[in-house]
Amino acid sequence: MESNFVDYVKILCRSGKGGRGSMHLRHVKYNPNGGPDGGDGGKGGSIILRGNHNYWTLLHLRYERHIFAEHGGNGGRDKCHGTDGKDVYIDVPCGTVVYNAETGKYVCDITYDGQEIVLLKGGRGGLGNFQFRSATNQAPRYAQPGEPMQEMTVILELKLLADVGLVGFPNAGKSTLVSSLSNARPKIANYPFTTMEPSLGIVGYRDGKSFVMADIPGIIEGASEGKGLGLRFLRHIERNSLLLFLVPGDTDDIKREYEILLNELAQFNPDMLEKHRVLAVTKCDLLDAELIDMLRETLPDDLPVVFISAVANMGLDELKDVLWAELNAESNKLATVIAEDTLVHRDKDMSSFAQELADEGEDEDIEYLDDDEVEDLEDFEYEEDE
Repeated sequence: MESNFVDYVKILCRSGKGGRGSMHLRHVKYNPNGGPDGGDGGKGGSIILRGNHNYWTLLHLRYERHIFAEHGGNGGRDKCHGTDGKDVYIDVPCGTVVYNAETGKYVCDITYDGQEIVLLKGGRGGLGNFQFRSATNQAPRYAQPGEPMQEMTVILELKLLADVGLVGFPNAGKSTLVSSLSNARPKIANYPFTTMEPSLGIVGYRDGKSFVMADIPGIIEGASEGKGLGLRFLRHIERNSLLLFLVPGDTDDIKREYEILLNELAQFNPDMLEKHRVLAVTKCDLLDAELIDMLRETLPDDLPVVFISAVANMGLDELKDVLWAELNAESNKLATVIAEDTLVHRDKDMSSFAQELADEGEDEDIEYLDDDEVEDLEDFEYEEDE
C-alpha cells in the first residue's frame, strides 16, 4: 500500500518573464504629430512558497513535476499596459527546507504558518517608447524587452517540527508511549520497524499546557551509514527541541545501547549532541524495585533518567514533569533551534534593466529601428478618427 507520508519531492519551478514594451507612434488624421504612445509590458508571475499548517506532509506535491508562473503581457498602443502574470503559491507544511537540486545549496526554510518567501521572482515588464520621450528626443523608436524568467529545480524536504523527539531502537516502546500520553494512534505490534512513518502527538500537561511529541521510526546501529531505514528519518530528529532516548529495561546493557544511539546521531549531525536529552528506561513493569535501584547507579549522571512503563502507566507523570522542565530551560527554547524568517538564500537576481537612457547611445538590450523599417511596422498604421 502506498504511503501517505511524503517528506521529499523534486520540482522544476519557473517564474514568468516580463512582457516587452510597445514601440508605437501615434499618427492619425488631423493629428500628424501625435508622438510616442507605446505602453509598458506587464510583470511576470513569481513562484512563492507559503507555510500552511493544514498540511503535514508533501503528499499534495508528489506528482507536481513542473510549476510555472504566467508570463507578463506585452504593452500596447495608446499607452496600454500589459497584463501582469499571476503569481503561483506553493503551500507547504511548516518545517519544509528547500535546496537547489543542481548544486545542493540551501535556499530557504518555511517554519511557521502564513510565512511567505519568494522563491523565484517574475521578470519586470519592459518600458514602452512613451517612457523615453524628452524635449530632445520627441519620437523615440525603441522600447525595452521584458526581463527574462528565472528557473530552478528545487528539492523540498520536510523535517517535522516538534518539542520532543523520541530516539530508540525498534520495539523500544516509542509508539506505545506516544499513544499513552496523547491521542495519537500509531501502529503498535511486537516486531521490529512497526512504525514506518513519523507521527505527531500533542501531550497534555497541567493547567491546559501541552507540548508536541514526535514518534520517529526506530534506528539501528549503522543507520547513519544507510542501514535499516537509514537517513530517511534521522533528519526529522534535527528539528526537535528536546531528545527523549528510550531504552528497554530488559536489555542487556542500557548504557551501551544509549551510547550507540547517541553515536548514530553524532555521525549524522554532530550538532544534535548540543540538544538537551532525557533518558527513559521503558518496560519497567518487568523489573522489581531492587533491580531498578541497581540500574540507576550504572546509568549516565549527566542527564535526567526516568523509569517508566507506558503499559502499566508507571512514571508517566514524572516523565512529563521532567520533559516540561527541560523544554522550558533557558538554554533550550525552541526559538533558538529554528530562527524565524530565515533569509531566502538564492543566487543573485537576474540582471536588472539597463539604466534609463540619458542620451541616444546604443544598448545591447534595445532594438533600434531605421526610419525605413518603422514604416513597415504593423503597429505603425494610420487610424481614422471618427
